[in-house]
Amino acid sequence: METVGVFIEHRTLPGQRARVFEIWKTHMAPAVAGNSGHLDYFYGLADHDPDTLLVFQRYSDRLAAEAFLAHPSYAVYLAEVERLLAGPPIVRSAAIGWAKSDL
Repeated sequence: METVGVFIEHRTLPGQRARVFEIWKTHMAPAVAGNSGHLDYFYGLADHDPDTLLVFQRYSDRLAAEAFLAHPSYAVYLAEVERLLAGPPIVRSAAIGWAKSDL
């Protein structure tokens, strides 16, 4: 099975990272926890910049990654955080060639 990784970098407006994280926990954490297509999900507070969030998601396949964008909580989350972000996120995806959890 070819799993898919999605790497996301969000830059918030100065001092807004904690607020964005709280909004994420309210709307997205439950959606992620209930999504069987998410094999791994890491939401990171960047060490190098107090206004940067680094997210890694591993999905069971590309369709699961695309389907999650249609989750109703995602639209609510985006509407609430848009005014707190410095710009659009940088999003990259990759076919995962190897993962320790696959052993």
